[in-house]
Amino acid sequence: MTTSATKLTPEVKSVIGATSEFTEAGWGVVNKEGLRRFTHAIMDPDPRYWDNDFAKTTRYGEVIAPHLHGGGGGRPPWETLDPVSYTFRQNPIADSTRDAPSGRQGALPRVPTDLVRLLNAGNEIEMYKHPIMGDRVYSQNKYANIIERVGRDGSHMLIVTTETSHWNQRGELLYINRGSSIRR
Repeated sequence: MTTSATKLTPEVKSVIGATSEFTEAGWGVVNKEGLRRFTHAIMDPDPRYWDNDFAKTTRYGEVIAPHLHGGGGGRPPWETLDPVSYTFRQNPIADSTRDAPSGRQGALPRVPTDLVRLLNAGNEIEMYKHPIMGDRVYSQNKYANIIERVGRDGSHMLIVTTETSHWNQRGELLYINRGSSIRR
């Protein structure tokens, strides 16, 4: 027996397919220092990512970046409001930044729901091409799907799947990240 009405309302369904603007992603140009920091952060010592001589002997023929390099959030401009700081100033026991203004380019509209708890439900990544030195990475987000599930306790939840496609400046598709989150 369910304890609440459906959360997959017409307003929620209306955002499925919404697409963000096409925007530069990540930290800017793929460069040696950024690549060094990223590979240290993911703890991947693969010489394809830093050793020019070794990289020339691989099928790529040059230093490459890991697929996900350049696709992260990057550094927001100094004048941009930090959503985490904003949220905790408003509510010190908040468990998500759902109500914080995003202020970032490429953001999707908010899912119009009263569900305030947010849980990462995982990512599926389709790889096509490695970024290389000098590449600029661009991305575009889309709400690919929103479905409703009922938990064991009878409460309704939404599973929101966002698809983010990443390209380089030559228009070559680098990868697609399908991320799901649970709204409770």
